[in-house]
Amino acid sequence: MGLSLLNIISKSNFRILRPKLLSNYVGTNKEMGRTRYMSNYLRKIPITTSKKHNIAVHKEIAAVNKLILRYTHSQKNENDGKNTDDPRNAMMIKIMMAIFTVYITVYVISMLFPNASNPEDMRYVSWNEFVHLMLAKGEVEEIIARPDLDIVTVRLHEGAIIKGRKIDQRTYHMNIADLERFEQKLREAETKLGIKPGHGVPVVYDRSLNAPELILFLFFAGLLALAYFGRSKGGSKSPISLDMFSQIKRAKYTLIDPLIGQGKGVRFKDVAGLKEAKQEVMEFVDYLKRPDHYKNLGAKVPKGALLLGPPGCGKTMLAKAVATESNVPFLSMNGSEFIEMIGGLGAARVRDLFKEGRKRSPCIIYIDEIDAIGRKRSSRGPEGGGDEGEQTLNQLLVEMDGIGSKEGVLMLASTNRADILDKALLRPGRFDRHILIDLPTLEERKEIFEQHLKIKLDKEPKHYSQKMAHLTPGFSGADIANVCNEAALHAARNSQKVVLEADLDYAVERVVGGTEKRSHAISPDEKKIVAYHEAGHALIGWLLPTTDALLKVTIVPRTNAALGFAQYTPTERYLLSKQALFEKMCLGLGGRVAESIVFNSITTGAQNDLDKVTKIANAQVRQYGMNDKVGLVSFSEDKNSLRPYSNKLAALMETEVSRLVSDAYFKTEKLLKENYKKLELIAEELLKKESLNYEEMVKLIGPPPNGEKRAVEMYEFNSPVDTKNTDSSKN
Repeated sequence: MGLSLLNIISKSNFRILRPKLLSNYVGTNKEMGRTRYMSNYLRKIPITTSKKHNIAVHKEIAAVNKLILRYTHSQKNENDGKNTDDPRNAMMIKIMMAIFTVYITVYVISMLFPNASNPEDMRYVSWNEFVHLMLAKGEVEEIIARPDLDIVTVRLHEGAIIKGRKIDQRTYHMNIADLERFEQKLREAETKLGIKPGHGVPVVYDRSLNAPELILFLFFAGLLALAYFGRSKGGSKSPISLDMFSQIKRAKYTLIDPLIGQGKGVRFKDVAGLKEAKQEVMEFVDYLKRPDHYKNLGAKVPKGALLLGPPGCGKTMLAKAVATESNVPFLSMNGSEFIEMIGGLGAARVRDLFKEGRKRSPCIIYIDEIDAIGRKRSSRGPEGGGDEGEQTLNQLLVEMDGIGSKEGVLMLASTNRADILDKALLRPGRFDRHILIDLPTLEERKEIFEQHLKIKLDKEPKHYSQKMAHLTPGFSGADIANVCNEAALHAARNSQKVVLEADLDYAVERVVGGTEKRSHAISPDEKKIVAYHEAGHALIGWLLPTTDALLKVTIVPRTNAALGFAQYTPTERYLLSKQALFEKMCLGLGGRVAESIVFNSITTGAQNDLDKVTKIANAQVRQYGMNDKVGLVSFSEDKNSLRPYSNKLAALMETEVSRLVSDAYFKTEKLLKENYKKLELIAEELLKKESLNYEEMVKLIGPPPNGEKRAVEMYEFNSPVDTKNTDSSKN
């Protein structure tokens, strides 16, 4: 046939405009109607060309029809809850409804609680007061009974005397339990008082409907009729919508539909690192693009995938890439958007979200921070707990894999708190795959730096990416992006035209140790103590075989209460030997031991070091089974659970921890005393220059005696801590 349907449409007298937004067509209804007519017309034309062309034409017809369906549904969603008439009319209607609501409220309150400004409406009397003080004295002129309110109004004669005083108020109210027996009870009381029949107080029954009530009733009925007939018309929607309260139940999702507008956001090539995670997620996209390829092999696509990992590792960015790359609708919501104070609202929004997903099947539904609605359920007595969060979770479980669930809706979610998620949510059939997105490795950090180093550098990003990846172990993707941005900000602050290597080094130091605070004045004595403290760390790291060679040591104060820190060349080790752990303890104690040797006194600056050393010693004894006396046992650090060992074993472990720390202290003390001259050289040089790097250390005391070493740690000299609140000190 040679001509595609879209070419035929493009040569006709109408057009479909591609929008600037991602999810809308701006073509008119008339244009879409002509497109539909052209599609139906081509179906009826006999095709005499090859079978291949015939199939191609029918596929294009189906694609255009699907586009029309998506467009119609999109326009319907856009028009839901909106008034196509003059917005001023809608505003006036809303104002009238607000006034009407206030009037009704005030009227009902005035009927139940009479107005305080009218004293006649406020005075109530009991039955005994009415009989003995009013009826017996002959002061009652008439009684007005209101059956609709179970209240009677007592009207007194002009100038009536009650309790020996003339009163000005003539109207009193009295509550009654049974209006039908009220008059009979009244006549019996008159008989006891000696009042003859026919001379009693007249009782008037007021059953008439008040004019305000009638007006309100007619007005309310008119509004309902206007809303009903306005809704029944096929044209514009009535400004008084009966769906006013149902709008809050709708899921406020973000829709990315490639048939309506191709996304121009993040793509898989923009997501650096995450090779395994991208491969797992791309299978979903590939299944949606080629479902027959999998069905022919009898394979079923997983119903859902859960992205797990620490904050800032790229979970949400990977989901954005899926939204852009997949050729199916992508519906995205945040977990917090389901939770409201109104009961049942979260479950209603879950139903609406999956309802929209099934309309657009096949599609992908993505919920970010699913831990907001996926927390573990807890039993609360016989009712089993029924708060809003549990109702929302129950509805989500049913929608994902319940009796009424259908294929074609793929679920994607992310969280950094997988430990608090409900087990029913994590089981296969709901989230078949759990994709762990951990902190990036060295090679992945290199790729991430090359992605973020698109700032104006003096050299190519590849020239710096390897070094920066080595300097940032344990950094997440968000941390790396922050480092690159800090480097650019520092260059701009110094009025530079390009970002230099020194700016990148500054950015790493700022993120690791905090901003330099040279205006923070400390006394010369304290500065000398800081210099020897950091020199002790640096020298121990230089001498021991398994520790790392020094990268930089500085005594410049930082804004995070650190008066100095020592940073070591980075590495990524997953296994540590007993010797390596012991020497890490020696490295941590280097500062405290140097203070003790040089000044014969100690300060509070080693608090952070001692905390790290204690944790390493406890881990060796309690978790890693590295102590001969305690044995090959391992106990968790959960302080809330009961300890599974006796007091005798607890005392033994505490003793062994203390002994291990003491051994590390004596080992460190021996090394520093043997190399005291080197310690003095490093400290004096720090007092002059405030910072030393690896090359300067080599010139000062020679190369490391045990060759090249790789690890990274940072031990800070903290400012004096408050002994009453040691938890506030920085780790």
